[in-house]
This record gives sequence, C-alpha cells and structure tokens, in this order.
Amino acid sequence: MAHSVVAGDPPGRAPGRLKVYLGAAPGVGKTYRMLDEGRRRAARGTDVVVALAECHGRPRTLEMLHGLEAVPTARRTHQGVERAELDVAAVLARRPAIALVDELARANVPGGRNAQRWQDVAELLAAGIDVVTTVNIQHLESLNDVVREITGVPEAATVPDAIVRRADQIELVDISPEGLRRRLAHGNVCEPGGIDAALAHRFRIGNLTALRELALLWLAGRVDEALQRYRTEHGIGRVWETRERVVVALTGGPEGETLIRRAVRIADRAAGGRTPGTGRARDVLAVHVVRSNGRIDVPPGALVQQRQLVESLGGTFHTVVGDHVPTALLEFARAENATQLVVGVSRRGRLTRLLTGPGVGETTVEHSGDIDVHMVTHERSGHGRLLASAPGGGLPLVRKVAGPVAGLVLPLLLTAVLANTRGHLNLTSEALLFLLTVVGVACFGGVVSALLASVTASVLLNYWFIPPFGRFTIGDTNNALATVVFAVVAVTVAAIVDRSLRLSRRAARATAEAETLSSLAGDVLRGDQAVPLLLERTREVFGMDSAELTAAGEPVTGEEPPPVTVPIGADARLVLRGRDLAASERRVLTAFAAHLTAAVDHARLAEAAAEIEPVKAADRMRTAVSHDLRTPLASGWAAVSSLRSSDVDFSAEDREELLATADESMARLNRLVDNLLDMSRLQAGALTFRPVPTALCEVLPLALDSLPEDRAPVLAPELEGAPDVLADAPLLERVLANLVGNAVRYAPVGKPVLVTASSLAGRVELRVADRGPGLPAADRERVFEAFQRMGDTDNSTGLGLGLALSRGLTEAMGGTLVPEDTPGGGLTMVLSLPAATAPEHAAA
Repeated sequence: MAHSVVAGDPPGRAPGRLKVYLGAAPGVGKTYRMLDEGRRRAARGTDVVVALAECHGRPRTLEMLHGLEAVPTARRTHQGVERAELDVAAVLARRPAIALVDELARANVPGGRNAQRWQDVAELLAAGIDVVTTVNIQHLESLNDVVREITGVPEAATVPDAIVRRADQIELVDISPEGLRRRLAHGNVCEPGGIDAALAHRFRIGNLTALRELALLWLAGRVDEALQRYRTEHGIGRVWETRERVVVALTGGPEGETLIRRAVRIADRAAGGRTPGTGRARDVLAVHVVRSNGRIDVPPGALVQQRQLVESLGGTFHTVVGDHVPTALLEFARAENATQLVVGVSRRGRLTRLLTGPGVGETTVEHSGDIDVHMVTHERSGHGRLLASAPGGGLPLVRKVAGPVAGLVLPLLLTAVLANTRGHLNLTSEALLFLLTVVGVACFGGVVSALLASVTASVLLNYWFIPPFGRFTIGDTNNALATVVFAVVAVTVAAIVDRSLRLSRRAARATAEAETLSSLAGDVLRGDQAVPLLLERTREVFGMDSAELTAAGEPVTGEEPPPVTVPIGADARLVLRGRDLAASERRVLTAFAAHLTAAVDHARLAEAAAEIEPVKAADRMRTAVSHDLRTPLASGWAAVSSLRSSDVDFSAEDREELLATADESMARLNRLVDNLLDMSRLQAGALTFRPVPTALCEVLPLALDSLPEDRAPVLAPELEGAPDVLADAPLLERVLANLVGNAVRYAPVGKPVLVTASSLAGRVELRVADRGPGLPAADRERVFEAFQRMGDTDNSTGLGLGLALSRGLTEAMGGTLVPEDTPGGGLTMVLSLPAATAPEHAAA
C-alpha cells in the first residue's frame, strides 16, 4: 500500500501498525471491541485517541467512549445531512501513539482531503501512528459481487483487499446469526423504525450465515498465508496438519479424470473443504511433473482437458520439473503443506513391473513419510506398454544389469537347444537364430549388451556349428564371410536401436520443455499481473524456495547452495534460491527468463502509457469542448453579424429566421456551459443540494417542456400515484430531461417513450423505456463517460455530458442510474431514488 508523505515527518520514520476488527455484518460489536482495546491500552499508559467512532446511538458502545480522549472531527454536509468526518490534519497535529478509526471502508464526503477513509488511514500509518480500525466482510472489494448475490444489496463503499491484508493483526468479531437477530430485535443495531425491514431482508438467517462463512474462510486464508511465511522463514519442511490439502498427481493419461474426481471427494469430506458460496472443492492441487524424457502415451490436449476439469471444480493446476517423479511429487506436496497425495495405480503390466522395478506410486508410498498417499485404481490399471520409459531418461538399473547377463546367457541357452537338434537345421538358419537373439538383447539392454551378445554368439556359432566342429577355425570362405556379416549386422542393429532411444529421449525432452512453456504462456495470458505470476510460476516449476527480481548490480553472496541468477534485461536479474539446477533445467529457465523480460518491458510500457493517458484524456476533452462550444457560438455570431450588416436589406422573414438562429444558438451555448459548470462542481464536490419531498408528476412536465416539440410522444401512465422522492427538484428536472431527451432521440417513428414508476423497500424506481436499437452489454458503463457519444457523428448532439451528468447528479442525491434492456427491444434507464416517506435508518 502506498503511503502519503506528511510534511514534518522525521526521515526514515517507521510506518505505523494496523489492526483490523473484521465482522460478518453490522451490529456484531466491532466498534465496541475497538473502543474496549483503546481503553485497555490507555490504562497501560499508551497514548490513545479516538479519531472517529460511529456509535449509531448504541448505549453500551457510547459508554465505552468515557475516559478516552477524542480528537475533534470535521463536520461536512452531504445531501442536506451533516456528517462527522475524520480530521486527518488534527490527528497528525496531535500525533498520538494509537488512533482509533471506525468504518475503514466508508466513503468521505466529496470535497475533503481524500475520497475514501482508508486513504486517511494510510496517511496516519505513513506518519508512524498505529491505527485500530473496523470493517465488514461485505466491504472487501474481492467479495463485493459475492455479497451482492447473497444479500441482493450492492455495497457502494469498498476497500481494496490489499489494505486489509497488509494489516499486522486481523481479529474476527463473531456472533451467531440468531444472536445478531436478537440484538437487532432489541434495538441495539438500528432504530426501531427499520427493525422489521432489516429482519425480513438483509438480516435473514441465510444471509447472516453466508456472510459469517465468508468472514471465517477469508480470515482462515490469511492465517494460512501467515503460516506458510513462517514455515518458509524458519525452513520447516515437514507437514503441519492444520487443515486438509490434497495433491493429485497427473500424467496426462486417461485415468486423470478419475484421480481428479477422487481428490475432490476427499477434499469435500475434509473440514473447510469448500469454496464459499459455490459448493466447489477447494485445497485441491493438481500437479504434473515434466521429466527430461517427457511423458508416455499422452494424447494431445489431454492435460489441457484435465486442467480445465480441475479448475472447474475449484482446484488449481501446477507444473513442476523433476527427473525423479516421486521425489518431485513429495517435494511439491511438502512445500504446499499438503496432507494427502492421490496417485494412480500403474498402467504397466506385471512383466514390465518385474523387469523395470517399482513404479512411481510404490516409490512415492515408500518415501511419503507424514503424507498420506492414496493409490487409486482405474480402468487402465495394468494395461500400459510392455516396456515403459525409465523415469530418469535412460535405461533403468534392472535393464542395465540384466542386459549384459542376457548377452551371455541367451546365446548359451540357444546353443544348448540347437546342439540337441543338430542335423535338422542348416548353418544359415542357425546363424539367423543367433542374430535374432542378438537383436533382442540390443533392444532390451542397449549397445553394450548387444556387443557382448554378438561376440558370445559369434564364438559359439564358430565353435559348435561351423566346420570343423569343436575348433575355432573356419574352413570355408563363405562361412567366414557369414560370420563377419553376422557380427557387423549385430553391432549395426544395436547402434541403431541405441541411437533411436537417444533421439526419442531428445524429442520427448523438447516436447516436455515446449509443454511447460505452453502452460506458462497460458497462465500469463489468463492473469493481469504478469510479472508476479511469472515469478511464482518459475519458483513453482523448478521447485525453488523463492524467486525474485533484483537490480543487476545488487550483490548476492554468502548463501548455500548459491542462488541461480539469470539476466532480465539490462538492469535486472532473476534470482532463484533453493537448489542447484541441471543443465537441461537451465535451458528451460532461459526460456522462462525471456518471458519474464518481455513481461517486465510490457509492465514498464503499461506504466508509461498510464502516465500519458490522463494527458490524452485532457487533450480529448479540450478538443471536444472547443469544437462543441464553437459550433453554436459561430452560428449565433454569424446570425448577429448578418443582422448588423448594412450591405444587405433583409426581408422581415429573413430577419426573423436570423433572430431565431441566434436565439437557438445562444440557448444551446447556455445549456452547454451550464452542463460544464455543473460537471466541474460535481467533480469538485462543490455542488449544493437541497433534498426535499418531490412529486415526480410535477417534475416530469417541466422536463418535457425543455425538449423539442417535434419529438416522439412520451407516455407517463399512473405517474400521479407514485410516491414522492427525496430529491432536489431542479436537479431532478435536469436528470429527467436528459434521460427522456436521450430516449426520444433514439425512439423509432411512431413508437412512444414510456415513463413508469414503482416503489419497493423505501425506494422509488422511475423507468424511461424506448424501443430503439438498444445498447450492447459491453457499452453499458461507457455510455456514462463524459465527452463521448458512442460513435455518433452528429455534432448537434452536444458534448456527450448528458448521461454522465445525470448519473453524477443522481448519485449525489443518494440514488442510482443503471441501464437495462427493454423487453421486446430497446433501452430502459432505471432511476432509483429514496422515497420521501422512507424511515431513516441509522448507519450500520
């Protein structure tokens, strides 16, 4: 969080500490707990002041203020109501050790020092003042949409999650939903006039239970982050079973979906294993180990489909590099503090397991230690290839030992068999059988075993089957040639087999590297913060303890093992700490570094573009204002100049037309200037309002009088029966004129604009519906931006301030303005304002 610089702060002053009392809903007792802590600290001699406490008239909370020093608050008027605001300057001048500031997410009255209260708190922290504050879970920015779906009430005031996450302490103030409803019913949360409505809507048992779960799970996530930091800082590698976290190992094989769903079910049965509000499994981490020899029998796109399945079920997908799969799996699981590991039963058959030794699952179980390993059966168990590739990229130890033995034993066994059948086969058949044996040994044991087999077979063939028998001589030139050819063929076949294995491993390694980089690119494309994401992915893929960017000249010494460094551009480098990397891993790391270099350059360009954008926006605004103001000015000026000219004798009709042009131009110019002035006052918070009970049926005719007479018809049935709204009548008239004027402009010929009103829960909704072309969903918010006309080319439409000003005026009066689709086609603008007869609720 960026802190503001306060004049007079001593250089290098440490920032203050932040403590947050987090609640699930208004009324749980956050303010009471904050003041109670202030009293306890003050009793111990700490300099504590109450910078702002919003007690909402609750007697027990007001009692907690006794004995605490309070800094005078700033009084500001908003919508005709005077509000107490945090006086940052007064607190900085008093400079206490601890300041108590209530309602961190509250928006300040326009025109103050900062727009949001959390920005005020940031200034106090930057000045070295400790702050104790309060916030409700529904005010966190990341959960705002989830809360809106649960309660049906949008929260206008939010605080960025990063502000609360950086707090040194977060303490949950918890109460059961039933207890909170009793507190509400006793009048300890809001005023009596709003109790029934609150119990029936926002404070329903279901709403409160869901909000409570959100608060508990969000805080649990922050506790887990703190635990991971502690484990990393203290080098703790063993698993702490604080909660169940399931890792599922994926190879890309057809059994992947079975393993994923089993892992999800295991996580579902564990405590806290569901994502709030979605019912999807959480704490499920799917991991794929990229080996130096790649994968076997992985159909193209299989891992992509499995990744999509994991993420659709609420889990996460990870890729790590490791030559020994069981070790890589266990290291990843321990780094993530996982308690359970799900692996599939081997797809290899019995003969393969006999020849190549224990598989990944068996080895993982043997070295799992404190991690529970689930060996899951599936329909592909035991149906793999006869001879699978070795985990390490070369021949397994069993084949390396068995190959030479086979090169000696198999020719001897073949000799014994052929000796007993002497006379039934000729020399050519016997030589071919020996050659087949040598080729088999070459395929199984490699070139060394093939050479040994070829020598053994040549000697035995010469001694037992080439005349003269029983002697190492060859009497026939053809037999000598056959023996030489036999040896050459055996060695050639063995060399070809060995080369094929090497090329296969090289191709598989390239495939694995490409797959890793493809996965990396996909992650980057899905994220907005490319550089932090790339650093985390790099740390994760290579199994390192940390990954960070440092300045190129910053020394990195005194560590064991020494960190791995890679240049990132001309003035930075990537530093990885944790272990040494093999040459093949460093090649992949170079590709990661290239991605990271591009991401850093992109971030710098984006930052530069962000700095330029305000200048471009201001230039566009000046261009639009200049053009649209000059048009009516030029028309009016031309008309007046023509009338003053003595060179032309105008008729009465011409004179009247020129006067009408001048009058229309000046009226239009006056409207444009009024809009600009109101917009500037609105943005500066200097526009004054006088909200009074206002009848919609009285304001709408005045708004229609300002529209052209040849406009589309406007129908307003039963508007006289609508409740009065609390609004500033002249400003509401301007809002309605803009909304209706925009609607009639796009209404087709013969299609009237319909204006209706309805009331619900203390608010009145006015709907202005047209049958025009409508508005795409992507442009719903852009239409409220100032100085744009959504592609219009008609300059007579004005500055493009109408809807922007309408929304600003509406929100200033405590209302909302949102667009909706008109049933059957068209656009409906929904204007919501507080009803004049609605009970006044105390702020929660």
